[in-house]
Amino acid sequence: MKNLLKGIPASPGISIGKVFLYQENKININKTNITKNEIENEILLLKSGKQKTIEQLVQLRESIFKKLGVEKAEIFDGHITLVDDEDLLDETIEKIEDDLIRAEYALELSINEYCEMLANLEDTYLRERATDLKDISKRWISNIKGLEFYDLSSLPKGSIVIAEDLTPSDTAQLNLDNVFGFVTEVGGKTAHSAIMARSLELPAIVGLKGILNSTKSGDNMILDGLSGEVIINPSETQINEFTQKMENFIKEKEDLKKLKTKKAITTDNVKFNLWANIGSPKDVESAIENGAEGIGLYRTEFLFMNSDKQPTEDDQFLAYKTVAEKMEGKPVTIRTMDIGGDKELSYMELPNEMNPFLGWRAIRISLDKVDIFKTQLKAILRASVFGQIKIMFPMVISVDEIREAKTILEECKKELKDINIDFDENIKVGIMVETPAVAFRANIFAKEVDFFSIGTNDLTQYCLAVDRGNERISNLYNSFNPSVLTAIKMAIDGAHQEGISISMCGEFAADERASKLLVGMGLDSFSMSASSVPRIKNNILGYNKKECQENMEKLLKLSTVKEVMNNL
Repeated sequence: MKNLLKGIPASPGISIGKVFLYQENKININKTNITKNEIENEILLLKSGKQKTIEQLVQLRESIFKKLGVEKAEIFDGHITLVDDEDLLDETIEKIEDDLIRAEYALELSINEYCEMLANLEDTYLRERATDLKDISKRWISNIKGLEFYDLSSLPKGSIVIAEDLTPSDTAQLNLDNVFGFVTEVGGKTAHSAIMARSLELPAIVGLKGILNSTKSGDNMILDGLSGEVIINPSETQINEFTQKMENFIKEKEDLKKLKTKKAITTDNVKFNLWANIGSPKDVESAIENGAEGIGLYRTEFLFMNSDKQPTEDDQFLAYKTVAEKMEGKPVTIRTMDIGGDKELSYMELPNEMNPFLGWRAIRISLDKVDIFKTQLKAILRASVFGQIKIMFPMVISVDEIREAKTILEECKKELKDINIDFDENIKVGIMVETPAVAFRANIFAKEVDFFSIGTNDLTQYCLAVDRGNERISNLYNSFNPSVLTAIKMAIDGAHQEGISISMCGEFAADERASKLLVGMGLDSFSMSASSVPRIKNNILGYNKKECQENMEKLLKLSTVKEVMNNL
């Protein structure tokens, strides 16, 4: 069937809507000289581009005000002020007239000069304006060149977004009332846009090569996030068939939600905790609705990524407090900022590294940027009096890192005590088990912390030396690889040897084929996208722990992924 294409199912669900082709314009600056006769026209382009930019920013401000309130909307007031700077306009016009260059190139030069000047100032607020200027320049130059600048927060109702890729912040912008799903050319199930889609319960397909050239904006489309298939301009018969399939999927979801108040207890009376992974306070409603008994992973990096500047201590405190209060005393595990790898910040200049997943990221950045780390830790501590909050450090490879992080945490406690701010004196501290360095000596690391949480997304790629974002070798990335399973079992055994609890917050925890295996290994808690909680709970309710253990022991003796999969 020519109109049927297949990618990787990333977030379950079925959508029927219209294609919105999202292709960020690559701005090529025209650096050719102009004649004196063209000066007036270039100045006109510069001024009209400025006016259009201001109009767009005003619209954005109004949209954000309605969705997120006055505080977030005020960011755009600052942007409008920067665009309306008469000095910037005058200097750019001067370049056009004196150097006989085009408006787009003159503006780029002027803004680069401003950014360089601001970056060298001691005032933090003014330094941060350099990032704002860079963002504004893209919009202004696009308007000079007549390029369309898309706002993903205000797409037409019924949109299915088609893109080469979507960043987590792109995904966060999507208005769920209007966007019915998305498809990307690149990425895998563990891409952060896919993880966010599952958190938002937004049907998604990734890694569908050729989709950009196979469709156009306005095409009708069926998106099947269960099979990974899309149908472009489907027939009426296909629409009827998938409408029924969509209704069945929604009914099944509703039936599973009836398990909301049930505990995940096996037939031989062994209880497991089922928690949700979240990226923002807004995700808590879905966690509660799906019967999660706690938050096993709060990915705080999205708080940093969805802002154009570093969130303050108060910004973070309010977010963490909101989550703790909404969970009403249930456990909330807050992972400290896991930036780096495939997660960047516009306002933090991360190095361009050959192997970013092996580079300056996560706990490494936190221990180097102690001021940022302490701001986050203090916010978490302040919020800890409003619920059962735990702190978790990511990407650990050594006991030294844990001890250094805990020393900084103690400094934060002392600083809060000195100003009479309350916090949980006995707040629990844990680490992610996502490197072989920790998994293979888990019992040693377990002596240093109160709990473990296995991050299978990274543990798999590090154990197998497979880049999880590389489609060419995606067939090699598999958490059912016997070596990965052995690493998981070693982590669980090491934790229990030292009497600490261990959960799993990687995507493997939500894999229905893996749940029996993980129960058999003795995993204490499962944490996953909220929408997956009912399915995994339903599975556990039908298991016998002893039988799962016997099955697990047989599987760990097998040699290949294929053998494991055939015997699940």
